[in-house]
Amino acid sequence: MGARKKWVQIGIFAIVLIIGVFTIITNLSASDSKKYPQVGDKATNFSLVGLDGKTHELSEYKGKPILINFWGTFCPPCKEEMPALQKQYDKWSKQGVIFLEVNVDKNKVTVQSFMDQYNLNMPVLLDAKEVVRKQYGVMDYPTTFFIGTDGKVAVKKIGQMTESFIDETLSKLAGKS
Repeated sequence: MGARKKWVQIGIFAIVLIIGVFTIITNLSASDSKKYPQVGDKATNFSLVGLDGKTHELSEYKGKPILINFWGTFCPPCKEEMPALQKQYDKWSKQGVIFLEVNVDKNKVTVQSFMDQYNLNMPVLLDAKEVVRKQYGVMDYPTTFFIGTDGKVAVKKIGQMTESFIDETLSKLAGKS
């Protein structure tokens, strides 16, 4: 009876070991970075309501260069970056570049107050439940995706951008360089 019990234990241990090894291999082979759009990947479509009350869907802007900026009013680098983004919005929106400022704050009033205080008029989309932030794998703020006319991510920038960086990147994206 004792030998049989030992073989059952060895069998159970072997099964657990095989499942563990399989799980580790599966997790290692599934690259985390491929879960989210990276440079060269097609930008994942999303739909969010803006401060303007309208629903904005990324696919509406197919064929146009797009800047998607993830930010929050709680983020000092985001605040510092906003004047540069506004200047570039004023310049490039007239040339067909789409700016989508995806805000992750929980309170719409806070976001509107921020926009009013800094005299900003860029389109702001509200991602209070952080669905799109998670879809894009954004962990740090600000994070900006520059999407080409082909719908693919051309540049992914984590951290604060300068006005010249935004301008140069949009020039390339819009074929103006």
